[in-house]
Amino acid sequence: MLTFFRRLSKSKFGTGIIAAFFLLILVGFAMSDLTGVGSGNIGFGMGSSNLAQVGSQAVTEQEMSDAMQRRLQQERQTNPEADYSSIAGEFDRILSALIDQRALIAFAEKSGFRLSKRLIDAEIAQLPQTRGLNGQFSEEAYQAFLAQQRLTDTQVREIIAGGLLERLMFAPVVANSRVSVGMATPYASMLLEAREGEVAAIPVDVFKRGLNPSDADLQRYYAANRTRYMVPEQRTVRMARIGPEQVANVTASDQEIAAQYNANRAAYAPKETRVLTQAVVQDQRAASAIAARAKAGSALSAAGANAAVSSLGPQTRAGYASIAGDRAAAAVFSAPAGAVVGPVQSEFGWAVVKVESVRTEGGKTLAEARPEIAAKVTADKRKAALEELVERVQSAVDDGGNFAEAAGQAKLPVTTTPLIMANGRSRTDASYKVAPELDAALKAAFEIAANDPPEIVSLAGDNGYVLVSPGEVVPSAPAPLQSIRDRVAGDWLNSEASRRARAVAVAIDAKVRRGVPLAQALKEAGTPLPAVRPMAARRIEIANAQGVVPPPLRMLFSLTSGKSGMAADPQGRGFFIVKVGKIVPGNALLQPALISRMQNELQQAAAQDYASQFLSAIREQMKIRRNESAIAANKQRLITGGS
Repeated sequence: MLTFFRRLSKSKFGTGIIAAFFLLILVGFAMSDLTGVGSGNIGFGMGSSNLAQVGSQAVTEQEMSDAMQRRLQQERQTNPEADYSSIAGEFDRILSALIDQRALIAFAEKSGFRLSKRLIDAEIAQLPQTRGLNGQFSEEAYQAFLAQQRLTDTQVREIIAGGLLERLMFAPVVANSRVSVGMATPYASMLLEAREGEVAAIPVDVFKRGLNPSDADLQRYYAANRTRYMVPEQRTVRMARIGPEQVANVTASDQEIAAQYNANRAAYAPKETRVLTQAVVQDQRAASAIAARAKAGSALSAAGANAAVSSLGPQTRAGYASIAGDRAAAAVFSAPAGAVVGPVQSEFGWAVVKVESVRTEGGKTLAEARPEIAAKVTADKRKAALEELVERVQSAVDDGGNFAEAAGQAKLPVTTTPLIMANGRSRTDASYKVAPELDAALKAAFEIAANDPPEIVSLAGDNGYVLVSPGEVVPSAPAPLQSIRDRVAGDWLNSEASRRARAVAVAIDAKVRRGVPLAQALKEAGTPLPAVRPMAARRIEIANAQGVVPPPLRMLFSLTSGKSGMAADPQGRGFFIVKVGKIVPGNALLQPALISRMQNELQQAAAQDYASQFLSAIREQMKIRRNESAIAANKQRLITGGS
């Protein structure tokens, strides 16, 4: 709803700072490479590597290049064929976000608004990606997060610092924005406005009859629209798997199994548990008397009021030692069942213990444990052998070996794909697709330059590794006309029919503007067209459409009474002529809930405007200086030379 009013009044609500900084955080964690809060990136002479300067803060060419690279990587997750030209339109937006972030940091420095390291540490600890299995901050998890995002600790701290500054500095600015009921009421009344009119459709399909392109027509159309028929870059990909199959002959020997058993004999020994009754007193003489009576047949429960008597369920030696101490445990666990032990000095006093029962369970002989030990030792040996093989292949590459040499030295089986695109599919074989477990290798193969050395890529799960290198590389180019003739013919047909439909729609619209009734103008078009249809709606329907508004409806509320206009169908199916007939103003006083709703939404817009003005003031005060020639060169270099 609010978007509708912004468009209606042509205000700048949509450029609010809150959205800008949410974008900044997104850019930071998913796309960009931000560096050094207060790092003193000085140089506005301006340094040739600086695109912009704000106080001591600079946005460098490298930072912008890294930001665009990460944005491209994100885009390729949904569109594997994307290149820098696909995100060219986002260059200025990302650069502006980086500059605004630098301006905010510079303003904070100038104003003495500094963030403590402890505060930033606390924010880092709150990131889900930095927590270990216990839910607490883990340095290992944090380092893995940095590696995954290709960021340094310093860069993450700057991103977080920018977010904290935005939160701490802008929250007071936007708090408690107020919009009166009197201001909200006219907007709410506008939503209740009702309109009636009529619409005529001019379908493109009507004008396809009789169109038959000649070879010359297709040649001209193809030449004028070559970019529409671009075939993405294709490559053959050479892959050599380094996986479990290469070390399948590695097994555990009898000696290794025996050594593993002996080294872990305690784990395979029988487990003994004892049920115990004990009486504990602080005096050794009293304990001796209790022991004597117990050995004569008296129960320990009759030890007397000064004795602490307890029954202990099944206890291991280690468990009892943790209660009574090693000395007591040694004595108790060396006695037979039914014996009375003591007095012995324990952690709590002098103890007299009766061994009620002894139970032995578990335990494995070498023969019994052999299968599980053999499996573990074999798995460990194969893992080590696989890593050693990977190291040998990497060494061969590092020593200058090409793909064939590195794979040949390690006797790796090599497969070569047909010409495929970055999504792993072949244009000549619709059934061909690179196996999903090789997605990481496929991605690397399209990132490696043709003359670069091969790379070893780690595959997901237990799929091992793969040595990968591009083979034949076919640059992106328009598909030959003869191979897409039917497609070009269809596009020509749609284009020519659309041109004719537009000419008829323009002529009808001109007549209606001169006062000719819409139905009459439609009949005079000379081509059978669908009949005029009535239409009626309230403005609130546009507000509730969340931006998806049919062109005729949008035009119905953009014209004054008695006026007409022409709109194109966004899907290219034709054109519409709309004429407004009746306008009935709304009265929101009959719907106070709508006024309250509008008041809340306008208050949110006011908060964004306050923040936007605050940011504008910061920009003006901090004297942002842009190196336009460097910006243009960086943008051109990325879009035309990036990969």
